[in-house]
Amino acid sequence: MEPFIGSAAMRRGKLTRHSLVRHHVALYRDVYVRRDLELTARIRAQAAWLSTGATLAGMSAAAILGTKWLNPSRPAEIIRADRRAPAGIVVHSWTLGPAETCTVAGMDVTTPARTAFDLGRLYRPELAVPLVDALLNATGIKPADVLAVADAHPGCRGVARLRSVLPLFDGGAESPQESRLRLTIVRGGLPTPETQIEFRDLHIRVDLGWREWKVAVEYDGVQHWTDRRQRSWDIDRIALLEEAGWAVVRVSAEMMSRPHIIVERVQAKLRAAGCPI
Repeated sequence: MEPFIGSAAMRRGKLTRHSLVRHHVALYRDVYVRRDLELTARIRAQAAWLSTGATLAGMSAAAILGTKWLNPSRPAEIIRADRRAPAGIVVHSWTLGPAETCTVAGMDVTTPARTAFDLGRLYRPELAVPLVDALLNATGIKPADVLAVADAHPGCRGVARLRSVLPLFDGGAESPQESRLRLTIVRGGLPTPETQIEFRDLHIRVDLGWREWKVAVEYDGVQHWTDRRQRSWDIDRIALLEEAGWAVVRVSAEMMSRPHIIVERVQAKLRAAGCPI
């Protein structure tokens, strides 16, 4: 069940006061969800919209637009002139252009491009890149669309930071860790890799890589080690890539805490393949 207004549900006779209190919890004043419902960023955003009727922004807009991997414990975000914020809701008084809002499932939200603009300018790159990557992946917009919003708001706080990280955004990333891995590689001074390279004749694809030098980088998440079938398929994939002349660098979750090791290993493979670095 999605969030609902408690008083309205009782007026319609759908719930009694006892049932409301016993089986539901209030996310915001008079906005409830079932106690056994797993809270998501989207549910929190819906509840905030029901509570305020204001335009959803930031991570709340991203959630409604279909962005994955968002933290459900973060406060909801809205835009309105009245800066007084209900508990658990962050209120922004940003000025929006006439084409920077849209309606999704009856809720007013900032457009994908405007949402990416706000996320990219407000958060440090380590957080902004995975967030915007996931938003681009969900909505299909491109960095050029985000740049257009930046051009329309040259005086906004954080625009310079957004412009500096804009070349790092890539909607091809399929997990936050893939985004962080790509950021590690680029910050290490290596060429920007292509994401999700497909090998149609082999019926496989790799997370990151460089076609010119036939070097691939694969992030091995938890499922690579806990799922026997996945582990077996990964071994076959690597063998097929190596038979096709590709060098593969595999990166585990534990290695992500040692970025210099990742950069050194990738750099060595690129150099051996003839990359001038």
